[in-house]
Amino acid sequence: MSDDTNILIENHEYDGIQEYDNPLPMWWLVTFFVTIIFGFLYWVHYELSGGTSLAQELKQDLAAIELIKKSAPQPEETEEMYLAWVNDKDKLELGHSLYQSKCAACHAPELQGLIGPNLVDSYWVHGQGKMTDMAKVIRDGVLDKGMPNWGTQLSDDELRAIVVFVASRYGTSPANPKEPQGEKFER
Repeated sequence: MSDDTNILIENHEYDGIQEYDNPLPMWWLVTFFVTIIFGFLYWVHYELSGGTSLAQELKQDLAAIELIKKSAPQPEETEEMYLAWVNDKDKLELGHSLYQSKCAACHAPELQGLIGPNLVDSYWVHGQGKMTDMAKVIRDGVLDKGMPNWGTQLSDDELRAIVVFVASRYGTSPANPKEPQGEKFER
């Protein structure tokens, strides 16, 4: 090759291959220098001028979402909403499986109470045994007693399914029930 751009480097031959000192293509050099300039400007923006980081942007976006959730009109829960689900076999099965995975550790598999109170008797620590009261307790939790607020982890349909499952078991007689706690309310 007797090209003017191909400059042979003396004493650089390996396995019969000669090495040339060719200049890099212009498009590659431009891309390289643009990335260096971009990297410098990126560093100046985030390190020196206090640009918001991804974690800060996430925190701001989550705060905006919470504000929108709080300002959005919430449908008022009524007993009728829950009563419509009581005879739905699929909803009861969903409620049963969610109860077993989320609630049974504290309230026992048959709702008789362990750490948490008995859920099948007429005594209620929080509320009056209404399904709307149960939904509020499940959604908001009872943090001072160790019950998490499941409203952040369950969808509205999942929460309603748990409520109707618990309500459907009211009045049953499981083995070894926990002693009554709270006030007595009849449904």
